Amino acid sequence: MADVTMPQLGETVADGTVTKWFKAVGDLVVRGEPLFEVSTDKVDTEIPAQADGILSAILVGEGMTVDVGTVLAVIGGETNASVSTPTKTASPTTTTSSDAGVSTPAPSTATTPSRGSGDAKLSPVVRRLLEEHDLNVDDVTGTGPNGRITREDVLAAATSQRTSPARSSLSPVVRRLLNESGLDERSIRGTGPDGRITRRDVELAISATPRSSATDQSDEVIPFTKIRRLTAEHMVRSKATSAHTLMVREIDYEHVEIVRRRVGGAFKETNGFSLTYLPFIAVAALEALAAFPHLNSSVGDNELIVHRTVNLGIAVDLDTDGLVVPVVHHASDYTVGALAHKIRDLATRARTKKLTVDDMAGGTFTITNPGPFGTLLTGAVINQPQVAILSTDGVTRKPVVVTTADGGESIAIHSVGLLALTFDHRAVDGAYAARYLQRVAEILATRDWGGEF
Repeated sequence: MADVTMPQLGETVADGTVTKWFKAVGDLVVRGEPLFEVSTDKVDTEIPAQADGILSAILVGEGMTVDVGTVLAVIGGETNASVSTPTKTASPTTTTSSDAGVSTPAPSTATTPSRGSGDAKLSPVVRRLLEEHDLNVDDVTGTGPNGRITREDVLAAATSQRTSPARSSLSPVVRRLLNESGLDERSIRGTGPDGRITRRDVELAISATPRSSATDQSDEVIPFTKIRRLTAEHMVRSKATSAHTLMVREIDYEHVEIVRRRVGGAFKETNGFSLTYLPFIAVAALEALAAFPHLNSSVGDNELIVHRTVNLGIAVDLDTDGLVVPVVHHASDYTVGALAHKIRDLATRARTKKLTVDDMAGGTFTITNPGPFGTLLTGAVINQPQVAILSTDGVTRKPVVVTTADGGESIAIHSVGLLALTFDHRAVDGAYAARYLQRVAEILATRDWGGEF
């Protein structure tokens, strides 16, 4: 028998939200396979099972936020007497995100006594299962010693009264949302395990329901997901904290383009993805930081903390759900080819929710890359507590003035784009930032990039 607890996903993370269970009560669980998904203010990630056995109880439903260390489920155990009681329960009071400092009501997971007679001898697990399956004590026939109701008795009763998989179990938070919105659970298609209705299912149903006659019927109301809300909070906090200043430089990418044309086909055939401008820009930005280290820093209490190692954050868009910024640690050690692989790996794992807390920790400088969408100029928001973020915007072919071999001038067609640096004016002044961009431009325009592959 093994308790499944809310993991400690980072030193500053105090709680997490169970967003999805991949197994239902009674399913076989294999050590190492995904068991549930958890969302914190740092990362959304899948948590693997730590033991083999049968998932005998789920104590915290989808959409519920609980403290680190709270028992979420139980794997194994033949009777309810062998199932451990949770060491903690979700607080019914207000919880606070460790970074955002914004208080939000946390749904209560405290056990509610079952309705009916004879509930004094019920184990905590049986009480919780009765509540989750919306059963009365009188609905269940006990087969344990002296007629005591066991976990298996509750599950059997729930199965016998089940009219469809989606109605088998509603978590307290789902039941509360249904009551508040006036929605009929039978009108909602459940997307959870065995068709169970999740909090997200109800929220989507609410958003699709006309709000009132005063609301335009063409409007769509989409509740913020947790990561969307945390992204918004982080952006607002950053603007309130840093003295944001934008500086832009036109970049001649022709030396980069020559190498991309020469090796791009073979690179894609070998690696399965295209060689973009991003890893070239990242390598140039990292090299320039060695000469301008104050941009690889954070602001302390009336002091600038300059980081000796560059841990490069790469902003990854999660469609409409928000942004995450996984980190390439010791990024200056990578060549263009190796960095392309690393960035691709982090972006893929971010979009499939495979990132770990270590992947998100320790960033010192960030690059955001809207360029593939053809943007002209992006004034990005600084990723706190860093002091600068570099935006790589679209690259196009256009006529430029070039110097000929005899010292004259002529018109040529080059690949050209803008790089935009948002920096914290508390940390550095404009001239310092301008020299940094000048150095990045020089590296991109003059280096022989062929040696990077």
